[in-house]
Amino acid sequence: MATIDPITLSTVWYGFQSLCREMRSMVTRTSQSYLISTLKDLSVGVWLADGSTVAVPEGLPSQFLGTSFSIVDIAEMYKNDLYPGDVILTNDPYHGGHNTHLPDWGYIRPVFFEGELLFFTLVRGHMMDTGGSFPGGYFANAYDIIAEGLCIPPIKVFNKGVEDQTLRKLIFNNVRWPAEVKVDTDAMIATGKFAENRIIELLKRYGRDTVIDAIHQMFDRTEKAVRAEISAMPDGVYTGESATDDDGTILDEPVTVRVDVTIKGDEITLDFSRSDAQRPGFINCVYASTYARAAAAVIIYMDPALADFHNTGSLRAMTVIAPAGNVTNCNYPATVGASPINVGGQVLEAVVEALGKARPDRSIASWGKHRGDYTFATDTRTGEKYVRTTFDYDGSAGAVWGHDGMTGPTTLTTLGSVQRGSIEEAEIRFPWRMLQLEARQNFNGHGRWRGGSGIDWRAVNEGSDGRMSTGSSDGDVVQGKGAQGGQRVPRARTFILRGNEKIRVKPHRIEPVKKGDIVVKLSPGGAGVGDPWLRPVEKVLADVTKEKLSVEAARLIYGVVIDAATLKLDETATTKLRAQPPKERYEAVIDEQTLEIALKPYGKETL
Repeated sequence: MATIDPITLSTVWYGFQSLCREMRSMVTRTSQSYLISTLKDLSVGVWLADGSTVAVPEGLPSQFLGTSFSIVDIAEMYKNDLYPGDVILTNDPYHGGHNTHLPDWGYIRPVFFEGELLFFTLVRGHMMDTGGSFPGGYFANAYDIIAEGLCIPPIKVFNKGVEDQTLRKLIFNNVRWPAEVKVDTDAMIATGKFAENRIIELLKRYGRDTVIDAIHQMFDRTEKAVRAEISAMPDGVYTGESATDDDGTILDEPVTVRVDVTIKGDEITLDFSRSDAQRPGFINCVYASTYARAAAAVIIYMDPALADFHNTGSLRAMTVIAPAGNVTNCNYPATVGASPINVGGQVLEAVVEALGKARPDRSIASWGKHRGDYTFATDTRTGEKYVRTTFDYDGSAGAVWGHDGMTGPTTLTTLGSVQRGSIEEAEIRFPWRMLQLEARQNFNGHGRWRGGSGIDWRAVNEGSDGRMSTGSSDGDVVQGKGAQGGQRVPRARTFILRGNEKIRVKPHRIEPVKKGDIVVKLSPGGAGVGDPWLRPVEKVLADVTKEKLSVEAARLIYGVVIDAATLKLDETATTKLRAQPPKERYEAVIDEQTLEIALKPYGKETL
């Protein structure tokens, strides 16, 4: 392999990074669904022909970090039967697809140069429907994965540039809203072609050998940097665990992910063998999904300066163990609909907890839990049926050592790449009128560095009666952990207000919604890092001034005394109070009678 000069190396490398960001932008600008065009629930990437990861700069780990397994299987499956102009579609978690769950459709395109297969590109997006028992693809009680929806193994939908019209008819005859899904898939297919053209231009400009050698040189550089990061972590075995409320079929029985992280020299092994066995409900993960999230959790503990450089070299120092039949490596035909959030989120949280023990100075607290809502009904303004799938009412980010959590980013399992929509667009698309969308005071895990604020989302159904699946929601029972003495994530709640009734809706359920119902989602913010008593007084005062924190919470949680009338700091009282350890810790809870956020002694179940 020839050594490439620094200018050429940088140009080639950032050419691939820029290409992926352009691909992502192109899909969002040409698709139509709320999920892809607005929320950006999609991922893209480039791989070498042998499955080595070249560029995956932004997106959901579950959608692209495990794609190497798909590329390897597709290359073996088709062997000498791949040609320029081919496009392969798959959403199958099993049978060579290695996908996370059925709603994520991936279009994979082989890229040839001068007759040689050199690359594969991927554009994968979350479809608004994929058939199955319930619109949107989230049905907790599906009998098996066949009942979850259309299950597409890696198949050619384009052969040498010619679309298979018969296959297209078959696929779109088995989804609801075929016209809308076609627009999204055509956007993804066109983006793959755009990427192919760009890669070929790069190869023509620099030559095949220079481009390939530059990529391999970046693999080696990244591997060296990642191994140095791992070497900086103390050798040892570190444990972490995280649970989801239940599996949706066996209700009110938490399902737990456990990991043993072994650091030895410049290598890291993540072993999920102690996790629960696979479940009858839809929260199971396939191995590729677990691998992707485990690798992502390790990467976010590394120097942020490496963010633009992660590739297959990053993965060489990592080993992920998940025995077959485990909830982190389920066997066919286990259902997996909710797995991107649970158990996928729990994989991330468990590894994050474990690595925080190895590197306390880089501790990361849990983020707010996802509050899924997949509502199926009729828009009475148009007479058309709709399904609403969104992240708009999620909580916020957890703190990290040295920094407060941001208010706004959605679940940790997306690494914040999935965004919220706007109220105006949501009201145009769906017959739900917003009543309230605000960050709630105190509604987060507190600490020396606090989590981002919780969210209060309320809307009234102005469409027809319908059904609401709470899908991959979480956090009514289990609470994401704080780190290094920081407080955990508060519990979440969802209610339907129907006249004088107040109906509690738990995660992983399906509940009828009626015209005029008000749905309330109280989604807590992230957890905290470090002892709240050590938070700088001026930051506590700033939080009170900005109405992120109440005067009462400042005193009870942070030991800072502020005059309620003037919002002036009482320095003498604060010094005296902070000189003593707190007699009792307090945390935020939801008063289920008033739906307000209140404080209670830490660890007690009710007010």
